[in-house]
Amino acid sequence: MTPTFGIAFGGGGARGLAHIHVIEALDELGIKPVAIAGSSIGAIMGAGMASGMTGKDINDYARSILGRRAEVASRMWRARPGTIAEAMQNGIRVSQFNVERVLKAFLPEAIPETFAELKIPLKVTATDYFGHKLAVFEDGDLHSALAASAAIPAVFRPVTRDGRLLIDGGIYNPVPFDLIENDADIIIGVDVVGAPEEADRKQPTSVDLMFGATQLMMQSIIANKLKQCRPDILVRPAVSRYRVLDFLKIDALMNETVDIKDELKRQVEKAVEARNSAAIKGRRGKQVG
Repeated sequence: MTPTFGIAFGGGGARGLAHIHVIEALDELGIKPVAIAGSSIGAIMGAGMASGMTGKDINDYARSILGRRAEVASRMWRARPGTIAEAMQNGIRVSQFNVERVLKAFLPEAIPETFAELKIPLKVTATDYFGHKLAVFEDGDLHSALAASAAIPAVFRPVTRDGRLLIDGGIYNPVPFDLIENDADIIIGVDVVGAPEEADRKQPTSVDLMFGATQLMMQSIIANKLKQCRPDILVRPAVSRYRVLDFLKIDALMNETVDIKDELKRQVEKAVEARNSAAIKGRRGKQVG
């Protein structure tokens, strides 16, 4: 019997572009997940896959925008505040973009407005800032859930939904494989958090230190989660040399992480073989009994 698959796409900003290779690999294997979970950029990639987009669709769409600075600038212009009043809301916040406007300008049309319209069940994480806990969305409005999940502190404004102030889902659950551990036979986790690297031995800036400290915190969370439960497959593309907002480096990042496709295929083959072997032994045990 063919096993079912679930996949959890982790957070990591631009490093999450490597998720595209994972989706392409699953397409090439003919695997369609029955459950998807995602945090931050992983929620956005997961929404694309859950909408029915192929890895090639997502790859082509991402390159058509991020591969052209003029196109990115044009879409960011569209995401600007609609009015002076909006720009001044709660004081001047020139460093915090409205993530809902940004996503509206960048998301492909294939991603629907609601969870109910998705072709594969999707769970999206966010962090309930004042509630001090994880928030998980799987129904209702999809776009606000994606915005909340991607609301990186200091870059994007928090998102308010259902009376809660929400920020980046990766803060509480960087790779949310535990949310779907009972939804499929084989669970795949994709970790694109990365870790600080000594790039040219330069002294890190204050911004580098802030984002790097967040990476270390997320890796600590992942390590503790793995002690409690593990996905059947965990892949970690080599993304550490890229920063959280390096979206314009899509070509280099994709070229340097393409090996993850073959690694995932090998791990899927091993996981399927192990499962089939266990099933055969189980049947033999019953026959002997």
